[in-house]
Amino acid sequence: MPSAKTIADLKTRFLKPALTSHYEVNIPLGSLPEGIKSIGKGLSSLDQDNLNLSCMETSLPGSSLATFEVKNDYTGVTERLAHRRMYDDRIDFTFLVDAEKYFAIRIFEKWMRYIAGEDIDREDGETITTRGVNYHYRVRYPGTGSDTTGYRCTDGLTITKFEKDMRNSLTYEFIGAYPISISSMPVSYEASSLLKCTVSMSYLRYVMTELINPETTPTIKVKAAQADKENTQELPEAQKNESKVGNTAGEGTAFVETDSATGFRDVDDGPLLKADGTPAYDSSGNVQ
Repeated sequence: MPSAKTIADLKTRFLKPALTSHYEVNIPLGSLPEGIKSIGKGLSSLDQDNLNLSCMETSLPGSSLATFEVKNDYTGVTERLAHRRMYDDRIDFTFLVDAEKYFAIRIFEKWMRYIAGEDIDREDGETITTRGVNYHYRVRYPGTGSDTTGYRCTDGLTITKFEKDMRNSLTYEFIGAYPISISSMPVSYEASSLLKCTVSMSYLRYVMTELINPETTPTIKVKAAQADKENTQELPEAQKNESKVGNTAGEGTAFVETDSATGFRDVDDGPLLKADGTPAYDSSGNVQ
């Protein structure tokens, strides 16, 4: 039977969806081959941060299972059994191009030239330039995990999806990634717009790391109340006398519980007596 749901249940479960604008991309320039990192004066940590922050659009990867049909195990039943996990053939990254270095364009162009072997020195000593009539190239070997001359980024290229509270996250790490295309970037004399560079990268597979933290009960720290300014007013007369209980009848008199601020004593104790046992009188002649 269908179960009844209250409005409070729906708000708790469905009114806190994940947002697409909270993510982080990491392109590990330090893990790339040395031939790619030699751009101008080299790469710096600032170039690394700027490239990661300039990625304005990407996508979380997907995968599927390849199946084959089995028809002969059960009469009239066709089964589809999985035999391979299939990953997407590429993933796209869109970068904002900075006006100082055009860094996003230059780094991926350099990476693709390195893959194509356009910078390789020929063993026969022949000088081949990209503008030469006899220009040709030989694509590099992709390399393995221990081979630093390959063109693939073995690990470290990640996309992290998180939320504003930073409690939960999903990190996709791409194994063996490298760029396979750079999309054309139109320019015109019409109204100016942002120049964007879209790079498609191939990879072998991805590994997802989950970080899910349970929601904790917030603890509210009570801040002690403090006065806006120091109190400089004089205390009332009764407060100056500091109300306390004790023998205030004077030295040499019997002990009687009396309030020093008000002068009142417990009437059940009877009249105040002197040391010789006679009643004590005040200035009006009344028995105290």
